[in-house]
Amino acid sequence: MNLRKRKRGASAEVHTSAMNDIMFFLLLFFLIASTVANPNVIKLMLPKSSSGKSISKKTIVVSITQDLKYYVDKKEIPVANLSTTLESYKKMAEELTIVLYVEKTVAIQDVVQVMDTAQKLNMKLVLATAPKA
Repeated sequence: MNLRKRKRGASAEVHTSAMNDIMFFLLLFFLIASTVANPNVIKLMLPKSSSGKSISKKTIVVSITQDLKYYVDKKEIPVANLSTTLESYKKMAEELTIVLYVEKTVAIQDVVQVMDTAQKLNMKLVLATAPKA
């Protein structure tokens, strides 16, 4: 009988604790990234109705240039016709929002005139600005 113990070479052990940490952080990163990328994850099939009335939310672009030319949806109009033009758009859609683009050198009185017209017609108005560079 051979009772001598055999010599063992280097043991082959793999330490996975660092890999577990890396996998946890990757999982956490992808979970957070997936919620930011698609916040509307619930998809619903809405019921259909033949008698239902659709509410259109429309925006109108009103622009005032430096030389006080007024444009409604890229069509030049005289300032005297601004109220009647906006009123005709109001008849087309119930909820109407005006996006107002104004050259920065235009006097505030001209801007307030458009705001007053929108207020009289019970329309929402948003003043467009350029993002900071």
